[in-house]
Amino acid sequence: MATVKFVFNSKVYIATKLSLFKVKYERELRISFDIRKKEKHTKTEEFVKEIKKIYKETKVILKKSQEESKEYTDRNKKETVEYKVEDKILLGTKNLM
Repeated sequence: MATVKFVFNSKVYIATKLSLFKVKYERELRISFDIRKKEKHTKTEEFVKEIKKIYKETKVILKKSQEESKEYTDRNKKETVEYKVEDKILLGTKNLM
């Protein structure tokens, strides 16, 4: 189960172009071979700006994706018929026992 969770959290998703780990923990996932890298640490203000930018971009992308899904779902949606008391309707007997 741990392997599945690791793969799920480290996968970079097409819609957001980010991994869940980056979104949740505000930093890239470090794997054993990444630890040996010699990187300069960014200033705190730059880091905060980057994270805010990532959250805004992610929010916009997810909102767009949600709207597209709604449009796709609504395309095949039929209008519901509202019946009133004493309306006459025709019932089929196919599924009655």
